[in-house]
Amino acid sequence: MPSPLPVRDGVNATRLRLPDEGPWETALDYMMHRWGHIDPQGIEDRFDAGEIVGEAGIALDRSTPMQDHTFIWYYRSLPPETRIPVELNILHQDDHLLVVDKPHFLPTTPGGTYIQESALVRLRNQLGLPDLIPMHRLDRMTAGILLLSTNPETRGKYQVLFEKRQVQKEYECVSAAEPAPGHPAVDFPVVVRNRMTKSRSYLLAEVVDGEPNAETRIERLHTFDAASAPASAPDGGPHSALHCGLDGGPQRRALYRLEPHSGKTHQLRVHMASLGLGIVNDAFYPELLDKAPDDYTQPLQLLARGIRFVDPISGTPVEYRSSLELSEAR
Repeated sequence: MPSPLPVRDGVNATRLRLPDEGPWETALDYMMHRWGHIDPQGIEDRFDAGEIVGEAGIALDRSTPMQDHTFIWYYRSLPPETRIPVELNILHQDDHLLVVDKPHFLPTTPGGTYIQESALVRLRNQLGLPDLIPMHRLDRMTAGILLLSTNPETRGKYQVLFEKRQVQKEYECVSAAEPAPGHPAVDFPVVVRNRMTKSRSYLLAEVVDGEPNAETRIERLHTFDAASAPASAPDGGPHSALHCGLDGGPQRRALYRLEPHSGKTHQLRVHMASLGLGIVNDAFYPELLDKAPDDYTQPLQLLARGIRFVDPISGTPVEYRSSLELSEAR
């Protein structure tokens, strides 16, 4: 259902479904039940100013009955955000698509504590494109190629490509050259297939029994010596274990090419960890570490290197490649 309110400051209006029944007589009563403990005066002021609307953009007031509308829309009050010290690089723009290099640490879309500091909102505001929509997502900690639709009229043609898995994606990552103790040696290239699901205990992905729904082809491109590092990271972080071998000397690392044939959450990180080859600077897999402030000097060594498909408008094959490089690659 399209929003009757336009995008404001790069952010869509929030949609709320009103319940079919309950003890609340008015839409105001229900909103006070949900958020009155946070900002009751602000909610009343929005109703008085006509800033809360229902279907067809009809403004609600304090007395609007619950049953008058199924959905209502309003703009959230956004807290100030500290700017993430990274920049987006525009690689291509035409009447249908925008292609950018998304840096590490910047989320693709608004969520949680990141609203203005998301790739989508930054680009909407920077380019004056309120209808901009991402065609796929990259994790906040993953950098690289991101495609966005600039034209609502042709957006569906590109969405179909992703739905039918007619888009080929290529990633690169840095990990140890040999699996961690307890894991068997790997004969590359290798295809990892398993069944993944969201964990119920935490916002992570996990492998479960059942028919495979995730597949990745993994190829080792070349190996190299990691730069020397102290025996333990100053903050107890994940970095040192992948820098040093058992004898304290530099550990052999490798650059890998990853080709996912599905798009499950954290799929590449889980599949590398399942081989005993957790990606450098991954704070989630194979072990979940205590949350710490972002360390911009230690980005996750995972990059969306390229994307290929047959353009549904021109009918010609196209490929977009990232200009970024992984900081730990050699």
